[in-house]
Amino acid sequence: MKPFTYERPADVTEALAMAAAVPGARFLAGGTNLVDLMKLQIEQPTHLVDVSRLPLGQIEETAEGGLRLGATTSNSQVAADAKVRARYPALAQAILSGASGQLRNKATTAGNLLQRTRCAYFYDTTKPCNKRQPGAGCAAIGGIYANTAIFGASQACIATHPSDMAVAMSALDAQVEIAGPGGRARAIALEDLHRLPGETPHIETTLEPGEMITAVVLPPPPPGGQIYRKARERASYAFAIGSVAVAGGKVALGAVAHKPWRARVAEQALAGGAGPAEAMAAELASAQPDGHNDFKLKLMARLGAACLTTTGAGSDQ
Repeated sequence: MKPFTYERPADVTEALAMAAAVPGARFLAGGTNLVDLMKLQIEQPTHLVDVSRLPLGQIEETAEGGLRLGATTSNSQVAADAKVRARYPALAQAILSGASGQLRNKATTAGNLLQRTRCAYFYDTTKPCNKRQPGAGCAAIGGIYANTAIFGASQACIATHPSDMAVAMSALDAQVEIAGPGGRARAIALEDLHRLPGETPHIETTLEPGEMITAVVLPPPPPGGQIYRKARERASYAFAIGSVAVAGGKVALGAVAHKPWRARVAEQALAGGAGPAEAMAAELASAQPDGHNDFKLKLMARLGAACLTTTGAGSDQ
């Protein structure tokens, strides 16, 4: 691990100022992904601004009937919250399907959204990777790794986003609250937080330099059933090879793209009277597997149809 400096701010304004003062600074909360990547020298921040003790750890009701999850709320805290479990069961299920209890105790809401891909070639520093070093190439293309994207990939990167929580939040139409230097504040749809790779896969989100996530806001829960289901290579503590979140008539897919993939085509098909299997077939018609990951077409078709059937979203024809 390379040398770095460290500061602990008292509030968000001070955190933003500290980060702006040192080129190459990064915000640190739970550290469950960032610290691992620092040990591998994939991440090499010059300065860490520890935001873990800022007053951003609350779960609060909103005036509209939703919930605001502070950026530093732990994954365990969110999954165990009675309001989350009762009104957003898909979110609780998604969080509990990810990592171990010990990691969930440390991992934060904002950090979970901003974690980086688990592509094997990204972690192997002997292989070229455009995420680690722009312009180096993508060893995953033509490689032997199969947990790659079937939507939204490019010739620069075919990695997938690893978050379970983000997939459920996408189906729930969550909003992300962001603070920036100079007192700037804005809110965006969670669906707009992550970027597809294009020619710049190292730029993974739409956050501007110096910005930080302060909260995620869930709107009032939608009518209808909710579910999150995940397929993985082993029964515990593994990242998804495919996942599905359903909230009412909203559908999001995980481990299929560089970001949580909102299944708009499937949603439109359901709204038009299609059954679960037909809706999933419509969504997957535009998928572009690379040969190694062709299995994801059948996996996502079956997993998606099962989730839609369980929640009553659509009816088989």
